[in-house]
Amino acid sequence: MEKGRLWAIAALGLSLALMGCLQNVALDTKVPRMTKEELKSMLGRPDVVVVDVRLNEEWKKSEWKIKDAVREDPEKDIKTWADKYSKDKTLVFYCS
Repeated sequence: MEKGRLWAIAALGLSLALMGCLQNVALDTKVPRMTKEELKSMLGRPDVVVVDVRLNEEWKKSEWKIKDAVREDPEKDIKTWADKYSKDKTLVFYCS
């Protein structure tokens, strides 16, 4: 096997390993999760904002959307839309 090909395979393996590690770090963060029943009990409250952050194509083709949820593009920089929401509101993000 030629050296360049060996290095490419090694780099790919290392990249995949690092991606796996980073994914585990993200999963270990303490982000509260809720059931659909818990969310249902919160809908309509003035202190709760439901934010739909599905990718654009997924959002467009979906026949199911939460009533009164706002849509924000997750591919945009969060700084472009995060300031729209008051810090005293509870933000609920969903993507599926």
